[in-house]
Amino acid sequence: MELTRREALLVAAGGAVAVMAGAIGLPAFAAEGEAQKLIDEFTGGATPESGKISLSAPEIAENGNTVPVGFEIDSPMTADDHIETVMLLAPANPRPGVATFHFTALSGKAAASTRMRLAKTQDLVAVAKTSKGAFYMDTKPVKVTIGGCGG
Repeated sequence: MELTRREALLVAAGGAVAVMAGAIGLPAFAAEGEAQKLIDEFTGGATPESGKISLSAPEIAENGNTVPVGFEIDSPMTADDHIETVMLLAPANPRPGVATFHFTALSGKAAASTRMRLAKTQDLVAVAKTSKGAFYMDTKPVKVTIGGCGG
């Protein structure tokens, strides 16, 4: 049976949507240790210190589809000493790497807020890298009553 051009385009579009939506070839949840692997790659194996970074998120998220998350970092934000990069992780999501923020001394302040989907109850993680090569980390537990990633 030969497909018409229109049928072929529909099949191709459906396959592209399935891949982009994560319906093909992705696990339901991240593999054990995937978030730690991302942290190790980000820090080059260095152990991040606690302090300086403050992660904010609600204790209870009624709906995991849109959870407000923010962070603020105590940094002088000078040319010699500033936050360069902050990585946000949701370790129990299908893809734990949620967002990466980049800053310069001209940013003036190392802070940002966003919304993310959370598949289930988990500890959110923020890891920051300074221009001097130091790393800081904070975690925040969030209880999700209705999952936002198909959970």
